[in-house]
Amino acid sequence: MSKIELSDPIAIRLPVDVLSDIEAIAETTERTRSWVMVRAMRQYLLREGAEILAVRRGRDQIANGESEDFDDVVRDLEAIVAGRAA
Repeated sequence: MSKIELSDPIAIRLPVDVLSDIEAIAETTERTRSWVMVRAMRQYLLREGAEILAVRRGRDQIANGESEDFDDVVRDLEAIVAGRAA
C-alpha cells in the first residue's frame, strides 16, 4: 500500500464540546484524534464541500469563457422539440 502524503502540521481551535466528541470517538474506535478529524473532513468534502467546489469550477469556467448563453440554449431546445434539430 502506498503511503499518503501528509501536509505540515496545522493548528486548529475547536469548541470544547466538538473536541470532547472527537476524543470520545477516538477512544471508542481506538484511533487517534487526527484520524477522526481527517475522516470528518473527508465526509464534509464529499458533501457540502463538493457542492462549493463545483460552484467554484463553474465560476472559473464562466470567467474563462467556457459557457453558453442561456437564451441560445433555450432556442436550441425549442428547435429540437419542434423537430428542427439545432
